[in-house]
Amino acid sequence: MATVGRAVGVFPRPGFFEYLWSWLTTVDHKRIGILYGLTTTAYLLVGGLEALLIRIQLAHPESRFLDPDTYNQIFTMHGLTMIFLVAMGYNATFFNLVVPLQLGARDVAFPRLNAFSYWGFLFGSLLLNLGWLWGQAPGVGWFAYANLTSVQYTPGLGTDFYVMGLQVLGISSIASALNFLVTIINLRAPGMTMFKLPVFSWMTLVVSVLIITAFPPFTVGLIEVMFDRLFGTNFFNPAAGGNPVLWQHLFWVFGHPEVYILVLPAMGIVSEVLPVFARKPLFGYPFVVFSGIFIGFLGWGVWAHHMFAVGLGPVANSVFAITTMLIAVPTGVKVFNWLGTLWGGHIQLKTPLYFAALGFIAPFIIGGVTGVMHPVVPSDYQQTDTYFVVAHFHYVVMPIVAAFFAGFYYWLPKYTGRLLDEGLGKVHFWLFFIGTNLTFGSQIIVGFLGMPRRNYTYPAGLGWEPWNLLSTIGAFLIGLSVVVFVVNVLKSLRSGQVAGPDPWDGRTLEWLTSSPPPVYNFAEIPVVRHRDELWARKYGAHGERVGAHNPPNPGSELQIHLPRPSYYPLVAALGIAIGFLGAVLIRPAEVGGLGPLGWAVVVLGALITVGGLYGWAFEPAE
Repeated sequence: MATVGRAVGVFPRPGFFEYLWSWLTTVDHKRIGILYGLTTTAYLLVGGLEALLIRIQLAHPESRFLDPDTYNQIFTMHGLTMIFLVAMGYNATFFNLVVPLQLGARDVAFPRLNAFSYWGFLFGSLLLNLGWLWGQAPGVGWFAYANLTSVQYTPGLGTDFYVMGLQVLGISSIASALNFLVTIINLRAPGMTMFKLPVFSWMTLVVSVLIITAFPPFTVGLIEVMFDRLFGTNFFNPAAGGNPVLWQHLFWVFGHPEVYILVLPAMGIVSEVLPVFARKPLFGYPFVVFSGIFIGFLGWGVWAHHMFAVGLGPVANSVFAITTMLIAVPTGVKVFNWLGTLWGGHIQLKTPLYFAALGFIAPFIIGGVTGVMHPVVPSDYQQTDTYFVVAHFHYVVMPIVAAFFAGFYYWLPKYTGRLLDEGLGKVHFWLFFIGTNLTFGSQIIVGFLGMPRRNYTYPAGLGWEPWNLLSTIGAFLIGLSVVVFVVNVLKSLRSGQVAGPDPWDGRTLEWLTSSPPPVYNFAEIPVVRHRDELWARKYGAHGERVGAHNPPNPGSELQIHLPRPSYYPLVAALGIAIGFLGAVLIRPAEVGGLGPLGWAVVVLGALITVGGLYGWAFEPAE
């Protein structure tokens, strides 16, 4: 059994390989969160580079910078990278770094399952991107509409990498969601009732339920595409009795809850940051929580607004138009509660607040207003295939990215022990904010002018040129802002100001322990009596300082049993990824596969998976 002694430096400093092995076998949620964060930031750079290539291509009419096939691959991989690898990856990062500490818990419910979810995320993301090595990355859009996914229209391996990579990523996401669902329900500190739960942990709970219920229908659709491509079935072939619209239903019944899977954690981050820098409690806590629950519930009733142009008929169109209008209500409730939190507060203009208030709330309102225009079905018919929809979607996604940056500036000092530079932080913010509005504000206008989306080029003389050029300039400003952020993080790690346990005068339990936290999180599990427990301990019921905050430092004498490190989660995840890679390689040799030899890779992956799961099952729990 591992003890606290290993965390506080009783053992000699390990060599490089021992240190590397400790990361490969870690089951510590904080280290897993760091692994998620590093991996996701790498994909943020990749997805950003793909976006810049798209914008270079579209900066001028009749551009030949990219050929159509390459453009389709970059366009597809940009969407897949930013949605499944960046947004989902940063969600998992903050779930791991923040939730157990906010709960006053020493660990997550299933540490090995947590490690498995990370390795599944890593190997699934690599499988998704492996098509670049074959020169056949997915090129069917992140939505992969049938019949584009049939062998007839995409005979290469690109679509197979799409199908197999997303299935591995789905397994990872469901494993992570199950873990945090059980963690939040079962591992809350004594006295922490559900309505003393911090909002970020509440949103994690709602999102976990959404992931567990939304990914299975998408997985069913992916399996059907896999069977169509590998075994000649006809789920989506209308000539053989299949229905391509079936894929759209299976995709969007996942795809629209997925929007809220992405946005609810960002809303949770904003709800944590604003009260700290306004120095007052969150305004209308019950309304913020219930509106998040209501958004999660209504997210299941709006998917077909993506399909108004398909021809579902007036009844279906009317129902989904009404539900789409209705879901704007709980979102508006949150916005007014956030504004109420800021109103009358003692505002501290720190970088996390810039990103949470200006970077998230303001652009998100634009995303919401442009979104509410789409339930008007005749209007949607005109907008649906234009850049107006691209702009609307990015005015939802970019505020999510801004919330992630707010979370990093707010919580990263807890795990590094050092603050990020405020000057660089504000440069980062203004470059990001101006770049976002320049990029996607221009796309709103060019969308109204009729520019179609998904096209790799456009003719001159239609009035689209200046807006596309402005959009490209804005995209490069966003890219520069990310470079500033990376520099800021590296500078902080090297020479940043020491943070201390509670640099922001926080309100919730993660600031009760030291920075960085010990491996066991808390020497004593805190007893919770107030919604803002740490604030109440520091200031009492009447806001008067009642004492200094000094986190306990038990040293090496304290013995707390923690789960053993384990390499079995890595082995099991690797086996699953190899098995799905084998399924890609079953395709004929003339398109880059191995033909029947691909089955050997499938069997190898299955054997590795079974071996990993067997060792995992019989390994001591502690």
